[in-house]
Amino acid sequence: MSAQEGGLLFDAELRPHRSLSPQGFVWLMSGICLVSFTAGLACFPAGAWPVIGFMGADVLLIYVAFRINYRRAHMRETLKLSPGQLQVRRISHWGEIQSWDFQTYWLQISLDEQDDGDNKLTLRSHGRSLVIGSFLPPQERAEVAAALGQALAQARNPDLAPQLG
Repeated sequence: MSAQEGGLLFDAELRPHRSLSPQGFVWLMSGICLVSFTAGLACFPAGAWPVIGFMGADVLLIYVAFRINYRRAHMRETLKLSPGQLQVRRISHWGEIQSWDFQTYWLQISLDEQDDGDNKLTLRSHGRSLVIGSFLPPQERAEVAAALGQALAQARNPDLAPQLG
C-alpha cells in the first residue's frame, strides 16, 4: 500500500489456511459414516454387535475433531503500519481480542530459521517481543516478513518510497 498523508503503509490480515472446504467436509464425513456403518453391520452377524457402538463413537470423535479445527480457523491477526506505529491485533478463535502497538523507529522484524526447516516471525521493540503468524506456513511467514520490512523501511524514510516500489 502507499502512504497518503499519514495513511497506512501496510495493512494485512493473517488467517490460518484450511484446505478442506465445507462441501468436502460433508463428503468426507459421509464416506466415514458409510465405512463405519458397513464395518459395524459386517460384525453384527458374527455376534460382535457392540462394535456398532464403537464405530459410532469413532465417527462422533472425528466429527468433533473437525469442528474444533474449523473453529480455530476463525483466529486471525491484523497488521496495520502507519508512519509512526505498527498495530498488531490478534483475535482468538473464542473471539478474545489482544492488541499491541510498536513504534516504527525502534521496531525490529526477525525471521528466525530453525533446524527443522521451519521459521518464526518475531517483532521486537524495547525489550518486548511478539511472535506473529505462527499458524502460517514458513514460506508465507517469509513473504509477510519481507513485505512488512519493506513497508517499515518506507515508514522510517518516506524518501525511499520510489526506490522500494
